[in-house]
Amino acid sequence: MAEAEATAGRLRLYSYWRSSCSHRARIALNLKGVEYEYKAVNLLKGEQSDPEFVKLNPMKFVPALVDGDSVIGDSYAIALYLEDKYPEPPLLPHDLQKKALNHQIASIVASGIQPLHNLTVLRFIDQKVGAGESVLWTQQQIERGFTAIESLIQLKGCAGKYATGDEVQLADVFLAPQIYAAIERTKIDMSNYPILARLHSEYMAHPAFEAALPRRQPDAPSSS
Repeated sequence: MAEAEATAGRLRLYSYWRSSCSHRARIALNLKGVEYEYKAVNLLKGEQSDPEFVKLNPMKFVPALVDGDSVIGDSYAIALYLEDKYPEPPLLPHDLQKKALNHQIASIVASGIQPLHNLTVLRFIDQKVGAGESVLWTQQQIERGFTAIESLIQLKGCAGKYATGDEVQLADVFLAPQIYAAIERTKIDMSNYPILARLHSEYMAHPAFEAALPRRQPDAPSSS
């Protein structure tokens, strides 16, 4: 770690290429234009349980962001930390209703969708319920969350180019990885969610989002 700390002023992101939580942090860093050192943590090899990493995040989750003496081990907290430290361009609007909507959408993804089908949960379901049962569980959780978010955006009537207007904001940072994973890994039929499908196209065309894609990360398999 001494060598990494010698890189003066540079943030370190502990990440796994396929982790949607890490994906969020990468998008936020890219949007803020912040350079960082990528530190790969292979979840399949159990590197999140390495004693040195556990010191950074006792929950043994990625991502973890190290900024000098500050260590932040949660993607939501990382996004808000970056928002405070690098206020431009903003991820949260001044309008209180739109700000609340951004937090609500991000929270649905962060607490109502992704944790219900993370690797630990899926392994438990396959072991305790039956092989392959985790696939149906995953689809159900994603579809339930996507239905809620699609309705929220539609009812609030504030979707522009992006989820809550014409500027990329916090909701987009959380939505993009979840939609990407749903399409690429879970094969969700996005025709049921036309707003989210349109947003996915916008995200894929945005440089900050494109650079954060799993396949673009240094620890991604060459065939991914």
